[in-house]
Amino acid sequence: MKSYLCSALVLLAMVSCDSKKEAVKPSYKTPDMKLASDVMTPEVLWSFGRIGSVSVSPDQKTLVYDVTYFNKEEDRSYSDIYVMNLADGKSKQLTDTDYKEFGETWTSDGKIAFMSSKSGSVQLWEMNADGSGLTQLTNIEGGIGGFIFSPDKSKLLFLKDVKLEQDVHDLHPDLPKANARLIDGQVYRHWNDWVEAYTHPFVADYIPGQMVTTGKDIMEGEKWESPVRPWGGTEQITWTKDGKGVIYMARKKEGIAYMTSTNTDLYLYDLNSGKTRNLTEGMMGYDQNQVISPNGELMAWESMERDGYEADKIRLFVMNLKTGEKKEYTKDFDQNVGALSWGNDNTIYFISDHHATDEIYRLTLNDGVITKLTEGVHNYTSVIPVNDYLIATKVSMSQPAEIYKVDPKTGKDTELSFVNKGILDQLTMGKVESRWIKTTDNKQMLTWIIYPPHFDPNKKYPAILYCEGGPQSTVSQFWSYRWNFQMMAANGYIIVAPNRRGLPGFGQEWNEQISGDYPGQNIKDYLSAIDEMKQEPYVDENRLGCVGASYGGFSVYFLAGHHDKRFKAFIAHCGIFNMEMQYYNTEEMWFANWDMGGAPWEKNNKVAQRTFDNSPHKFVGEWDTPILVIHGQKDFRIDASQGMGAFNAARMRGIPAQYLYFPEECHWVLGCQNGILWQRTFASWLDKWLKQ
Repeated sequence: MKSYLCSALVLLAMVSCDSKKEAVKPSYKTPDMKLASDVMTPEVLWSFGRIGSVSVSPDQKTLVYDVTYFNKEEDRSYSDIYVMNLADGKSKQLTDTDYKEFGETWTSDGKIAFMSSKSGSVQLWEMNADGSGLTQLTNIEGGIGGFIFSPDKSKLLFLKDVKLEQDVHDLHPDLPKANARLIDGQVYRHWNDWVEAYTHPFVADYIPGQMVTTGKDIMEGEKWESPVRPWGGTEQITWTKDGKGVIYMARKKEGIAYMTSTNTDLYLYDLNSGKTRNLTEGMMGYDQNQVISPNGELMAWESMERDGYEADKIRLFVMNLKTGEKKEYTKDFDQNVGALSWGNDNTIYFISDHHATDEIYRLTLNDGVITKLTEGVHNYTSVIPVNDYLIATKVSMSQPAEIYKVDPKTGKDTELSFVNKGILDQLTMGKVESRWIKTTDNKQMLTWIIYPPHFDPNKKYPAILYCEGGPQSTVSQFWSYRWNFQMMAANGYIIVAPNRRGLPGFGQEWNEQISGDYPGQNIKDYLSAIDEMKQEPYVDENRLGCVGASYGGFSVYFLAGHHDKRFKAFIAHCGIFNMEMQYYNTEEMWFANWDMGGAPWEKNNKVAQRTFDNSPHKFVGEWDTPILVIHGQKDFRIDASQGMGAFNAARMRGIPAQYLYFPEECHWVLGCQNGILWQRTFASWLDKWLKQ
């Protein structure tokens, strides 16, 4: 952590910075790049601009958003802030520095607040709508992780990590070079990070012209975090309309109970009394992502019913904050809800997964009617009501995120941002087709087929079966910088991506079937998809591959011992190889308990024992096909030893194998050069076994 001067010197140092741009290498920006070919490459994939936050001004006339570009040579990214005039759709870049600017939002007085690492740590900054008057607002020791102004901008809530437990250097100050962790509790690492502190919301008075250097911890002394690890942000915290309270999400459990329960609640902290009240007590699953109605009287939020089940149906609840009365509006709606946004006091817009696309819906509270507003081959990822239309971000398998204007009456959308138009106009994307394929139990399964660019039905192509992770995560119209179907197809492959059992968007029964049945029906669904596609005259059934990550990696490892010689190559990224060790090594124990059916020592638990009896490592004796294994050392969800074990097993069996190991990556591959290396290795392995 960086030490800072006392507050008096900080106040003297606080000045309004001029708007002079700081020079950076121009090579990182790619909208005008000229491509050598119309076919996607890893380098082109990593050249796309990535839209981040989107916020609408108080007068609803202007958007602010950020775009991140990666510089391959420097192996780093740059994020800059843009504004767009909604009247004419014209955009203007406001920042162009060697730092990252992100998390931008409009304040009630029409200024733009955002986070930047310009001062050496991430702090809050502000500027006018034209980019002038750049001013640092906070100087919090160690930096901040997020912020929200109160509705009248008289107070500032910011997120800061708090250390509440002693580490080895506190216990042994005479050993400053000791490099170790002394662990007592259950919660010591989560997904990609070691747990060394608790993120807490702090509240401070905001006075223009005075730097905020400290605040009141509204969870002081509490060994829980808010937002909730690992993905939580300021969407889990909100001010009440009157600015007298803060509603935050937390899982206030201790020890083992913390890692076996998904029971988060929404807590109301009263600034005047300092007291906290649980608003969702007795609701046993996740309660999250609360939003307050325009008049301040109602709170809408996402809620799951069952404790311990992280993939339960996400329901929409509304509470009267004065009476505490609450009501569910999705009892007869067999889909998930997300990205809630109030229109007026009677209208809520949200996004829901339906048949492997994410669409915009509207709920009217007075009659409880839910209306689907959009339809198409796409995923909407956010929605903001503006006047008589909606501002939304949208992606597809053939296009990264862009900002759109949506007419709620017709569902028609119009692109506004065009961040990647210059690149997309030069590329030929493969055709994306949906097919309903009959499964072994006579059900219909939606499967995406992605064809190579310049596809010729008179030729024969190798095909790849894609196995989705999650396990309960839809094969929707997502755009990925690793599992990018257009990138795979551009290498000359037909991609078969089934929405097998255990994926949302097809009703709760379809979604829940996989729990306790990892080696069961969903594996048969995979084979139904590839077996139907290999009958096509343009698919070469002698050149089939199978790939997947996470649970998809489990699927690859399991199929390696059960594929009946269908496949000629496998690729498993961060997959589960040994189910019993996965139970012992992973960190979210609610996940392991629910999905596996129980613990390995529960010998009378038939569901759990079936899971462990069907662990992929027990079928290595049946492996006969070349396999590429990929894993990151910082993957704490599925430990890197799983990948090492699978690779060693293949080599000991005399099977051609390769291990791509990333010492600094996690469950994903986030670095630019590492990401390009991933794509090159992925393609070369498939080419070696499916094209020669």
